Amino acid sequence: MKRFIVSPKSQSWVKVAPDSHFPIQNLPFGVCLRDEEETSVAVAIGDQILLLLPLQEAGWIGQELGLLEDLTEISPEELSGLRKEIFDLLRDGNPKLRDNKGKRDECLFPLEDAFMVHPMHITAFVDFYSGIHHARNVGKMFRPDMPDLLPNYRWLPVAYNGRASSVVVSGTDIPRPQGQQKPAEGDPTFGPTRELDFELEVGFFIGTDTEMGDMIPVNEAEDAMMGVVLVNDWSARDVQRWEYQPLGPFLAKSFATSISPWMVTLDALEPYKVQGMTQDPAPLANLAQKDKGHYDIHLEVQIQTAKMTEPETICVSNAKHLYWSFAQQLAHQSSNGTPLESGDLYGSGTISGPEEGSYGSMLELTWRGTKPITLSNGETRTFLEDGDTLIMTGWAQGDGFRIGLGEVRSTVVAGR
Repeated sequence: MKRFIVSPKSQSWVKVAPDSHFPIQNLPFGVCLRDEEETSVAVAIGDQILLLLPLQEAGWIGQELGLLEDLTEISPEELSGLRKEIFDLLRDGNPKLRDNKGKRDECLFPLEDAFMVHPMHITAFVDFYSGIHHARNVGKMFRPDMPDLLPNYRWLPVAYNGRASSVVVSGTDIPRPQGQQKPAEGDPTFGPTRELDFELEVGFFIGTDTEMGDMIPVNEAEDAMMGVVLVNDWSARDVQRWEYQPLGPFLAKSFATSISPWMVTLDALEPYKVQGMTQDPAPLANLAQKDKGHYDIHLEVQIQTAKMTEPETICVSNAKHLYWSFAQQLAHQSSNGTPLESGDLYGSGTISGPEEGSYGSMLELTWRGTKPITLSNGETRTFLEDGDTLIMTGWAQGDGFRIGLGEVRSTVVAGR
């Protein structure tokens, strides 16, 4: 699929600060609740949100598409064409929307006033384990007498199926989950997790359906993707330790997954593609990707406790640290012929870097709770406590602008 890439020199008549996540080179898509029942597809530009449904009703964009109330029936190729139409309306020098005060007042308003919902109706959620530094750290902690990676890790993208129903958008509080926990001695007990954790991830939505038996070739997989979001796939580590053998994650992961509301297209991220780390052994033919498949996306995690007046950074990482690319993940998911649906969401797995300050989970940052983090106000953390707010953000750095993913922000609250 041909990508529509906005020139680095392009400007919008909407004012955009240099550190904004949403310059005209980005134009990410989301879905905004206009009233209690009506939604509209929207685009972020600077500190403003642009509703698309009023523009479509005026005949200015999207005349070949269904009603722009959501993104369910739009293909990735159609989304790229729609983004090109929106760019033309917002580019500096086009007076059509800029000089029409009535239409501007109808469809353009501050981001802070927007109530965002899921970018797409989520049909399924799959979480991969493609952050190799995270996988190695976990192996060192839990299998110290064995190789840090299990034998299959370098041969295929490991993953599990999560729950679409518990994927929530940024700003949603996360109730502390309960579950069984097994102490070192004695029988299991049931109660609130004592080891609530975050996982720093990037996820992608697909915008295509496949029939049972179909496979998506790895070098065509990106054409099936709508865009990427930030993902915090929450974990209850003590529950997980007891329940995961032999079938893997279950209740310790399915209670909540938080995502950012703005879906950044692969068109916008195309200039920031990089070659991933060397894959050894070489992937089998169905996972052998010809071109660059990774993205240079700077990632940060901040924490703000109930006693803090502002957040502080506890992790700095980058999406290029993934071992398996998004395309390889999707190709592997489809390789057994399972039918895929538009709206399927795929998480990358925890994206840790090679150094301590780049670890993408509390499990790693505190090394299984043995090295507590000391925050600037003197508080310490091994895992997350009620009242803690986690903020994840990320961006690809351009020349004088950023292609940002916005943020996913969530506060831990006492369980019900």
